Amino acid sequence: MRTDVLVEQLSRELRPVRPRSMVREAAFLLVLAATEIAAFLGLGFLRPDIPKALEAPSFWWKLASTALIAALAASVAILSIDPARSPRRGLHRILACIAAIFASGWLIDAAQSGLETFAARLDWPRGLQCVGVIVALSIPPAIGFARLLRRGAPTDRNGTALAAGLSSAAWGAFVFAWACPSDDPLYAAVWYTVACTIATVAARAVLLRLSRW
Repeated sequence: MRTDVLVEQLSRELRPVRPRSMVREAAFLLVLAATEIAAFLGLGFLRPDIPKALEAPSFWWKLASTALIAALAASVAILSIDPARSPRRGLHRILACIAAIFASGWLIDAAQSGLETFAARLDWPRGLQCVGVIVALSIPPAIGFARLLRRGAPTDRNGTALAAGLSSAAWGAFVFAWACPSDDPLYAAVWYTVACTIATVAARAVLLRLSRW
């Protein structure tokens, strides 16, 4: 078979591909995130004592920490969808950021008064419920990342999937922080970490399979 005929047959069903835009992808994730938090709060899950919570440094620590990790990990994931970019340096920076977050949480915790026991502060029954809700809230952003990964071509699929999973988990924690009744830094550090670890590992496993070329 002649080469030109073969090329014609192979390309006959091809359609133009829309050029990739990182700005458009970031906007897509922002709209998805805004929709989820609006729906969550619109359903009445906002904690009733929110005026009092806004005065607590630990409440703002929870919000700022989860939002920062979600944003950093999302940027790493979006950039590394490009086959010429690696997510490794960005992941190392996120790890350093998480260490700084834990250190700042310890300082806030040390500044609080109270003689509650360790077990009472953790509040195991409520903590396990928080884990389940955070994992569930991480699903919508993970679906959004799955859509982007299917359209991209990351060369470091493990790193990109990990960044996307971490961003999804942190976003789920950020949304839940508006409903979480506890502002105890110890409680947040333990249960949010457990929830984000589960969500990250699960999302990474799924996204890794979806990112195959």
